[in-house]
Amino acid sequence: MGNFLGIDYGTKRIGVAGGDEVMRIAFPLCVLDNSSQRRVMEEIRRIVSEREVTVIVLGLPLSLDGSRGLAAENVERFADVLKKNINLPVELWDERLSTKMAERAMIAGGLSRERRKQSIDQSTAQIILQSYLDAHGPQN
Repeated sequence: MGNFLGIDYGTKRIGVAGGDEVMRIAFPLCVLDNSSQRRVMEEIRRIVSEREVTVIVLGLPLSLDGSRGLAAENVERFADVLKKNINLPVELWDERLSTKMAERAMIAGGLSRERRKQSIDQSTAQIILQSYLDAHGPQN
């Protein structure tokens, strides 16, 4: 059994979510400032250690037609950095429309524009991770 870390990578901010194999529920954790790769790796290492993470799920922003653009290339480079620095499996997971889904859920929940702006990245990471957990079902 293991714990999962979901990541929504952005050039300015990185949304982080957690989840576990038993409950199969993802939850938002935090947003990291992406101004220093060194600090980002330190924070991710800390979270991985504290939460006993065994798999990192990284959202891959494919275009609607499934092609890879600049954002997907940036995520793939970040995945390589994660693999070199964290020493855990990194699963790339299709995140098409996850930001829109997170925004719609927050609007439906009555969050103000300012609150949505503050939490969109971690909510998107939560949706990415939940989608991954749902697709992989219980591990027996």
